[in-house]
Amino acid sequence: MNAPLSVPTTPAAPGAPVATYPVSLTINGHQHDFQVAAWVTLLDLLRERAGLTGSKKGCDHGQCGACTVLVGGRRINACLTLAVMQNGKEITTVEGLAQGDQLHPLQQAFIDHDAFQCGYCTSGQLCSGVGLINERQACTTAQVRELMSGNICRCGAYPGIVAAVTEVMGIAQADDPARPYLPGTVPA
Repeated sequence: MNAPLSVPTTPAAPGAPVATYPVSLTINGHQHDFQVAAWVTLLDLLRERAGLTGSKKGCDHGQCGACTVLVGGRRINACLTLAVMQNGKEITTVEGLAQGDQLHPLQQAFIDHDAFQCGYCTSGQLCSGVGLINERQACTTAQVRELMSGNICRCGAYPGIVAAVTEVMGIAQADDPARPYLPGTVPA
């Protein structure tokens, strides 16, 4: 049984040194070592310390998906996890999806299906889509829509996003007459 954590009863004095912890991450195939305060999110570490600004800070509450990255191949919202919790893990950001000049198949499908407009959500959509492909849980267009519903596109590029993901997954894109798509709506 673990001993309870001791919590200081008085706040640290202004200007007092902040405790930091070592965090070692493999980011996009490269080893990185950091010293971070306990409250630093993975998103802030990636953007501010690793210089990888592809992952976006949208809502900072895990509601929009713009910060989605892959941890061990599984998608997570980087704004909702602390960097220290990911110590020793393999992180893939949108910058790590391509292999040199060769785009990831989903990146190419996004281009082919015009699956972005302003582009702000695109990095999170791509990482979420790659994670969905890795998870192998979706077998239908409706399941892709549902499992991608945690990623919001304020421009409404959902038809292109779904078409890109289903193409890469090899799922026949069929319109679902029970769920007609209405422009400007979230087809989740």
